[in-house]
Amino acid sequence: MKVFIQSIVGQLLLNPYILWRGYQALPPKKYFRIPFVLFFVIELSIFFFGFFFRDVLPDDVMIPILYICGTWYIASLYITLSLLALELLRLTQRVHPWFPRFVTEHWQRAKLALFLGIAVGVAGLMLQAYHTVTHPIVKDVYVTIPKRVEGRDSLKIVLMSDLHIGEMIGKDLVRKYVALSNAQKPDMVVLAGDIMDYESRFAEKAHVEEELRQLQAPLGVYIVNGNHEYRANWQAKRRWLRKTGGTLLIDSIVQPDSTFYLIGRDDFIHKKRKALHALMEGLDTSKPIIVADHQPWSFAEMRMNDVDLGLHGHTHNGQLWPYPLLMKLVYECPYGYYRQGPTQHYVSSGIGIAGPPYRVGTVSELVVLHVRFN
Repeated sequence: MKVFIQSIVGQLLLNPYILWRGYQALPPKKYFRIPFVLFFVIELSIFFFGFFFRDVLPDDVMIPILYICGTWYIASLYITLSLLALELLRLTQRVHPWFPRFVTEHWQRAKLALFLGIAVGVAGLMLQAYHTVTHPIVKDVYVTIPKRVEGRDSLKIVLMSDLHIGEMIGKDLVRKYVALSNAQKPDMVVLAGDIMDYESRFAEKAHVEEELRQLQAPLGVYIVNGNHEYRANWQAKRRWLRKTGGTLLIDSIVQPDSTFYLIGRDDFIHKKRKALHALMEGLDTSKPIIVADHQPWSFAEMRMNDVDLGLHGHTHNGQLWPYPLLMKLVYECPYGYYRQGPTQHYVSSGIGIAGPPYRVGTVSELVVLHVRFN
C-alpha cells in the first residue's frame, strides 16, 4: 500500500489533539498561531491529496508525499505520547499539588517551554531513528550444533531479512547491505523473506538485482519467500528474485557442500505450503539441519522434527517503540536468539523497514551466525 492505514489514524486522531494542545501552549498572537495552524492544514492537504490520487500520481510525486506524511505520522505518535505523559502529571497535581511555585505562577510560559521542548526532543529522536535505518549494525551470534560433521567444524552464515525494497529502500541502501555482507566473508548468505515491499516495479526500474548479484559467499546465496512476496504482483516478484543470482528455495532442500542441509520453507501465509515432516522425509538426520522460515510461527513443528537451527525475520521487533512490548505478547520469541529443546532459533529484527524509514528502540541488523559443529 502506498498510504498506510495507521497514517489515517494519525491524521484523524493524533493531529487534532496536538493542534489543540499546541494552540493552548502558544502565545495568543496571530504570528504564532496562524503558522502553527497552517502547518496542519498543509500537511492534511498533502496527505489527502496523496490518498485520493494515489493510483494516478507518478512515483516522483508519490514518494515525497509518503516521506512527508510518514515522517509526520511517526513524529505525531511520539509528540502525543509525550503530551499524554504531561496529562498524567497534571492529574497528579490536582490530587496532590507538587509543582514548584515558579511553575504554577508562570503556567503559560511553562506550557510553552514544555511544548517546544517536546518538539525539539522529538525532532532529535527522528534524526536518530533515521540514522538507525541507514546505518545497520552487524550482530554476531555464536551457535553450537552438537553434531560431528566430517570435513567441517564451523560455518559462517550471513542472515538478512526484511529488506523491503520499494519506495523507501532503494539501490543505494541495498549496495550498503551487500558491502556489509561481503565484509564479513561468509560461507553462505540467507535472505530470509520480505526481500521486496508491496510492488516489484521499484526494484525492477532501478535494477536493484545488479547489487544483489554482488553478494559473495562460496556456498551460495539462498532466498526464501516472505509474506510480502505474496502481496500485489507476486509472479513478477518471483521472476525478479530469480534474477538476483541467489537460489530461491520454495519448500525445497539443498546441500550447499554435502555436509549439512538447508531447507527453505514457503511463507506461512501460503496455506498450501508443505509440512516440515514431508520435506524432511528421507533426510540423514545425523547431519545438521538448518531451516529458513520467514515468519517465526513454527517453533514447535521444528522441535518435533529435530531441526538444529531455524532462521527467521518478519517481526522487525516491532520497529517503533512501544510496539516491541506488543510483539512479546504475540510471538514465542519476537527477536534474538532462542532455544527450546534441541532446536535453536534466531529471529532477526530485519535490515530494512516497513513503512517510513525510522526505527525507535530497535535496530536494523545484518546477522552473522558463527556456527560450530561439535
